[in-house]
Amino acid sequence: MTFIKPILLILLVAVFIFFISGRLIGANVNIFKKILSVIISVSFTTFIFWYTYLKGTDYNFDTMGSVVNTSNLLWVGSMLLISMLIYLFFELFDPIALDENNGRHSGRKSFFKRLLGYWRHQKRLRNVVSIAVKNGITRTVKYARNRDSDRELAIALRETLEQCGGIFIKFGQVLSTRKELFSPVFIKELEKLQKNVSELSEKQVQTILKQNLRGELDEVFSYFDTNPIAAASIGQVHKAVLRKTNEKVVVKLLRPEVKEIMREDLSILIEFANWISDKSHWAESIGFRDLAQGFASSLREEIDFNIEARNMIQIRNILKQSKLNVSIPKVYEEYSNENILVMDYAKGVSVANLAQEDLLNCHEVAETILFSYLEQALISGIFHADPHPGNIHYDAATNEVALLDFGAVCRLSSSQQEGLKLFFMGIQQNDTTILYDGISLLVKNRSDVDRAELEHAVSQIILKISYVERIRTDEIVYSIFAVIRDFGLQFYPSVSVALRVIVTLDGTLRIIDRNFNLFEEAKRFSKSYLKNTLKRPLYEPKETKDRIEEELALILPNLRKIPRRVDQLFKKVEDGKLILHHDIFSDKNNAKFVTQLFSKFVLLFVGITFGIISVALLAISQFINTAYAIYLNTAAYFGLFLCAILLVRLSIQAIRDMKRNE
Repeated sequence: MTFIKPILLILLVAVFIFFISGRLIGANVNIFKKILSVIISVSFTTFIFWYTYLKGTDYNFDTMGSVVNTSNLLWVGSMLLISMLIYLFFELFDPIALDENNGRHSGRKSFFKRLLGYWRHQKRLRNVVSIAVKNGITRTVKYARNRDSDRELAIALRETLEQCGGIFIKFGQVLSTRKELFSPVFIKELEKLQKNVSELSEKQVQTILKQNLRGELDEVFSYFDTNPIAAASIGQVHKAVLRKTNEKVVVKLLRPEVKEIMREDLSILIEFANWISDKSHWAESIGFRDLAQGFASSLREEIDFNIEARNMIQIRNILKQSKLNVSIPKVYEEYSNENILVMDYAKGVSVANLAQEDLLNCHEVAETILFSYLEQALISGIFHADPHPGNIHYDAATNEVALLDFGAVCRLSSSQQEGLKLFFMGIQQNDTTILYDGISLLVKNRSDVDRAELEHAVSQIILKISYVERIRTDEIVYSIFAVIRDFGLQFYPSVSVALRVIVTLDGTLRIIDRNFNLFEEAKRFSKSYLKNTLKRPLYEPKETKDRIEEELALILPNLRKIPRRVDQLFKKVEDGKLILHHDIFSDKNNAKFVTQLFSKFVLLFVGITFGIISVALLAISQFINTAYAIYLNTAAYFGLFLCAILLVRLSIQAIRDMKRNE
């Protein structure tokens, strides 16, 4: 019973420290880290307090004087300060875990689940880092300067990704397609990454269907083949027949373990990329961190079949207006959700299985596919972003092309569409000025670059491909990527995807017709499109009239205001009231930044002031021999305590701001 009162007192003090430290730290406090920091602080300071002060004494917790005793105040103050310092340590070394919103995990979990998850996360992270170190990543990234060291680094990176497994292998497979960033040595090594995907068992298939179908399997399908026609790392595809309409369909099932693997490994992959980028200028220069984050973002879309269904519906509606014989499988939305996708069965075979000798109209088929992609990209701005041969089927009986697998699509803004048109035109006409104008619409921060220098660099690429009959698409595109990177520019993410799609599409089209010239055919498409655009008012007079009326309805209200605004402008000029004024606080982001910076400066100034005054009081008290010296010492130590509290809070806020900016 003698220990009950001390334990209750310690618990009461711990609760007090919990609330006070939370208020001092500021908003957005992580409850788990705060509890853990208080537990460590209370345990540590209580043991020190007992060992240095209470051990061997007859300490009485019943006396009121013990509460306000100097040693007790020192104990409580130390507890508060140490708990804040421990919280600062947690903020400093907190792992970056991303959810769908690219932020911290938003889901509420119990304390023990979060503790278990944190332990598993750290264990997996240590395992990944140890694999990387074992394979020599830390050694080779520092010396990636020549061909031999590049080869060593490529082997180390491939072995590390391979041994980490899961998401890391898929990430390596994606990196093997980024020929504009990695040298052939890296591409050759990363292409060795092959993930042997096992098929789902019949029991697993039945479970997925039971959990996701609206009704029993026999009620929805009159026939369902449990043997898949295709299996991949995200899902697998089965043949089936709908009972209600007797239509042949394919059913795409999401692998049940995919989401769990993503939850565990995506944040680890991001941290791994951050770790390599911090260790190596080479990794930082190629944007290894951005590559990992882009991969994570695209993978989140791929594992949600609702997004894929929406992509298919969008592009299917776009192609309805096209005269080209290209189709998108119909999605049966009533049977589909985020884990299962039911769609039309696409007839024909993959273009990879077409023998050019057996296909008499191979050039027409290749041209149809290219023109369809150009219509999607340059007119609607939404297009299929994975045109490898397995995703394009051709039915010889109907002469129809079908596009499959819409887990990845690309969307271009109107200015990016215009830039891509100029890009094609500039290359085809060997015109550096047009090509520069196109590139300037496709990159960020173009105002920081000298136009003449960039035009000169681009002209060197144009000269390399001039006066030759056949233009290599991948060589042109990757040369443009290299120039953009050398000038410190960066393509918009959607533009980078579009350019890589062009390279992939060119490879697919050459399988169908080995003599196909993508840029020459793109020029024909541009001429045809321009001609049709000019003739459209003649063929569609009613639609043209309606469009003109809509434009006039938008323009006329503004046209009426022009005379009045011009008159007001001249009056202000005459009265000398026309002043050009730019206020940095007119922008909310600027105002917020300046306000936060000022508040941090005030906090820092106050903390340093407390520290300086406290040190001065301590120094003065050393020369006073009266009883007043104890008051000066007390005030000095209190001031130093406040100084430490303010500086710790400022440090925590600075760390949070750095993480938010990353």
